[in-house]
Amino acid sequence: MSPLDPGTLLLLLAWGTFVALDLVSVPQAMYARPLVAGTVAGLLAGDMMTGLQLGVLLELFALDVLPVGAAQYPDHGPATVAAVTAAAGAPWPERMGTAVLLALLLAVLGGWSLQRLRHLNAEALHGRAAALAAGSQPGLRALQWGGLGRDALRGLLLTALGLAGALLLRSSSPVPPRLQGLLAAAAIGCALASAAAGAARSAGRGKRLHWLIAGFGAGLVIAFGLG
Repeated sequence: MSPLDPGTLLLLLAWGTFVALDLVSVPQAMYARPLVAGTVAGLLAGDMMTGLQLGVLLELFALDVLPVGAAQYPDHGPATVAAVTAAAGAPWPERMGTAVLLALLLAVLGGWSLQRLRHLNAEALHGRAAALAAGSQPGLRALQWGGLGRDALRGLLLTALGLAGALLLRSSSPVPPRLQGLLAAAAIGCALASAAAGAARSAGRGKRLHWLIAGFGAGLVIAFGLG
């Protein structure tokens, strides 16, 4: 596995920070989805196929994430960038299992950081309550830019931590082949189970559940037919 040059790492750091902003701040254009974040990270790292593969796999974990209200949810965007960085250039699935594990741990940490960000934003809001009550436009702009800046710093630190973990994985010896297979199977199995659970929960008990079952059955027929 060839080392990544500093310029590439800076681009990945910038992309991870940019991705982190999309989840709740701006512009919420869906590029924080693992499929998009991973594909672009793979392109930056010189291995778009690994980025696409990991993006698809991590997307299964993220399908049930709805960033609304005060719900607590993981941040899969920077985590996917870190996972792709860890696995880029390595034979598949040599680094796949460990890369997914890194992504899941970082996504949970990202979810915690979002909670902290909310508390900081709430404190800033209380601190400028009088200015807002008076209709102060500078006060409103300061709150908006402050929230954006805090989220950017959160994304920067989260991505930097993920890239540090990715570089550590890249410099370490690959796990034994048998363990590689077990980790890969566990990652794929957990991803499929997560996606199925999320789909069933979202479908409920009405017509959407019937369409889900019909779609699953059609997918099996097509899969076995192509096989």
